[in-house]
Amino acid sequence: MAQQDILDAVVVGAGPAGLTGAIYLGRFKRRVLVIDSGESRAAWIPVSHNHPGFPDGVNGVELLRRIRVQAETYGAQVRPGRATALQVEAGLFRLAVDGEELVARNVLLACGVEDIEPPLPDVEGCVRRTLIRICPICDGYEVQGQSVGVIGEGTHAAREAIFLTTYSDRVALIHIGDPAGLDAAERERLARACVEVIETSCERVVLEKEKIQALHFGPGEPRRFDVLYSAMGVRPRAELARQAGASLDGSGRLVVGDHQETSVPGLYAAGDLVRGLNQISTAAGEAAIAATDIHNRLRAEGL
Repeated sequence: MAQQDILDAVVVGAGPAGLTGAIYLGRFKRRVLVIDSGESRAAWIPVSHNHPGFPDGVNGVELLRRIRVQAETYGAQVRPGRATALQVEAGLFRLAVDGEELVARNVLLACGVEDIEPPLPDVEGCVRRTLIRICPICDGYEVQGQSVGVIGEGTHAAREAIFLTTYSDRVALIHIGDPAGLDAAERERLARACVEVIETSCERVVLEKEKIQALHFGPGEPRRFDVLYSAMGVRPRAELARQAGASLDGSGRLVVGDHQETSVPGLYAAGDLVRGLNQISTAAGEAAIAATDIHNRLRAEGL
């Protein structure tokens, strides 16, 4: 293969992490291609109020558009597609994208995670309309004093419900899993935080005038909440990393070093695919670190 056909880097994922990495690599004058599957969770955000530089908030789709324009301004190419296979051969990465093979010296995985959806209708549409929220760190500030229902199971959901008491003293955990998933110590913590625990499965959701009007849990009066949070957890999109032989932690996310490099030399990861806060700001910071290390790695190789 001719040297001019080998990319300096391929970025898998066109969310805030992937596009930020592309900005840096473009400004480092590197040949970089971003693969956009169109599945960035940032596109679900109706309005983000905790992203720096936007005191009045910014829509997720608009934020992605701005970052992409900036990346393309500095020479990064973004193409739609889905990466389905990743192999390492003779120090190069071979990536299958919609039947085509791409070859690169480095790969930055920024493919994120997939939300485990609660048993409610049109979850993505409800998130876009703020009927259901998925990140109390992002937008808990906006639900101050409201009646909040947290749908989930086990320790993760319990901790999210307790976290939301920062903003409201009317929080209920709608525990849809096995009651044994909440041990005595967890139940005590919930009680101390004055979080109500509801352990009956939700049978029906009533929407009215763009609001969640009621949740029916079987016989008896329905329960009404001002806002619902999904705390079902996520599935890391780590299949490409597995194929390349990268190490994963117990949650299925990628283990990386100080410069975001995985256990496979030249394979980097940033954003929600790496254990962390699942925040746009941290994802962008990780991508900047990874892109800088990719550039320095190439320079050390005389490229």
